[in-house]
Amino acid sequence: MNTLDLIVLFGTLLFIVFYGVWKTRGQRDIEAYLLGGNSMKWGTIGLSVMATQASAITFISTPGQAYDSGMGFVQNYFGLPIALIVVSAVFIPIYYRLKVFTAYEFLETRFDKKTRLLGAFLFLVQRGLAAGITIYAPAIIISSILRWDLTLTILCTGVLVIIYTVSGGTKAVSITQKQQMAVIMGGMFAAFFMIVGYISDHTTFGGALEIAGNLGKLEVVNLEFDLTERYTIWSGLTGGFFLSLSYFGTDQSQVQRYLGGTNASESRMGLMFNALLKIPMQFFILLTGVMVYIFYIFYQPPMHFKETSVEIVKESQYHEEYSNLNQEYVEALDKRKEVALKIASRNLSEYDEKIFTEQLVDADQETLAIREKAKELISKADASLKTKDSDYVFLTFIITYLPHGLIGLLIAVIFSAAMSSTSSELNALASTTSVDFYKRIIKEDGSANHYLNVSKGLTFAWGVLAILFAILAKNSENLIEAVNIIGSIFYGTVLGIFLVAFFTKWIRGTAVFLAAILAQTGVIICHFLTEAGYFELGYLWYNVIGCGGTMLLSIIFQMFLGTKKA
Repeated sequence: MNTLDLIVLFGTLLFIVFYGVWKTRGQRDIEAYLLGGNSMKWGTIGLSVMATQASAITFISTPGQAYDSGMGFVQNYFGLPIALIVVSAVFIPIYYRLKVFTAYEFLETRFDKKTRLLGAFLFLVQRGLAAGITIYAPAIIISSILRWDLTLTILCTGVLVIIYTVSGGTKAVSITQKQQMAVIMGGMFAAFFMIVGYISDHTTFGGALEIAGNLGKLEVVNLEFDLTERYTIWSGLTGGFFLSLSYFGTDQSQVQRYLGGTNASESRMGLMFNALLKIPMQFFILLTGVMVYIFYIFYQPPMHFKETSVEIVKESQYHEEYSNLNQEYVEALDKRKEVALKIASRNLSEYDEKIFTEQLVDADQETLAIREKAKELISKADASLKTKDSDYVFLTFIITYLPHGLIGLLIAVIFSAAMSSTSSELNALASTTSVDFYKRIIKEDGSANHYLNVSKGLTFAWGVLAILFAILAKNSENLIEAVNIIGSIFYGTVLGIFLVAFFTKWIRGTAVFLAAILAQTGVIICHFLTEAGYFELGYLWYNVIGCGGTMLLSIIFQMFLGTKKA
């Protein structure tokens, strides 16, 4: 990065921060702070909801996911539009009718205090962990590639978010997310067209898609019913539906975005905006990752994208072996490029095209096998190093091949996405702690100004905790999956509580409370058994298990407890 990149980067970030502070100055009560004074229109709600979900991890890790595995990850979102329709039809009218600050207030109205606190507690645990990862994810990668100090990068992101979130609350989060989404999508489109421009020196866009298809990168839908597969159409439509229904219907970081609408209709329209655009956005980001893969067929990629790991192995006793392997890798890349250029010429008979396609697949598999050998050498050099490097693919391309100024903009995209998601999370964590715990248990008769100050203090406290967790966190194999796994462990149980509340009026608080604790314990056990290798289960199914377990056990427990309120 040069001076121009730094000016673009920090100019963009500081503008967003000061704009948020300036536009939300003068708030004097908790309603304005936590719900934005119910003044937001559907466009602001829609962009805010989308920006909350589209964290920095989306723009770092998703292209890398496609680089490694192709387009199949988009199936994760197939259940989302259906879930948003259900949230609009069922959840939003109830929340507006009860005039709640948090989703968990409804649980006390329907059940009892302990069930409300359990739902709020489960949210605080999973969202508190996710907030740390949301800050840590871009920081670990950006600091590694740009050689910035990791702790300083984390602090920079966290402090900028804390400034405007503490100052302006929900309204500051929502209005700044409009600016952030403009930066994010503008930067991503610029990167995509730069990639296509580079590829066009060797083949057309259609030719690039043909090569990607030959290599299996464009397989969007997997119809196989296999519980061990993470991404299939069935896991997307079922597990993805339950994940999205819980996230948008019961996760305060999202609920708070649309509760700030002027009315229920504005909130519904904001969610329908996401129902229409979320899958196309994820498809586009994944396609960008696939195009990066095709780009690196014609331009030499590194054998391993995490440069700090490469430096460690080069300084170890395995340096000569790694160097020889790299030479073998370059030769394999040349062979793959040669075959790809023949296919790109588009002047082949059907027979020749079939032969060259087979050669391309074989050459591609050879490069992947060599990359795996490189990862084995890295592990030998330092067993503590994580060898999966997909999270570094897109940023490596940005830093190496994009012009200055655009590099700064793309880094600003990643920071903006981190800030937008983190601000929503801190705002929601503070509102849940303030309304569901402080106001309900500690001080029920405080003044409006008192609760406003408490909410600001809690926002600051959660911001500090998120920064500390980010500093202490360890790297994950793939960051986009890490966040989804954390959510899937908890979301199903919380969703089960809400669905029982909505649709089984005869079930009481004690039954659902016990059922939720048992179901949550079961999901956690399933996760650790899967991690330990005792059996394989795609993490999206955790949502189904948690939700279904809570509902089924609630019915069983209520039958034993009787129909009297308990």
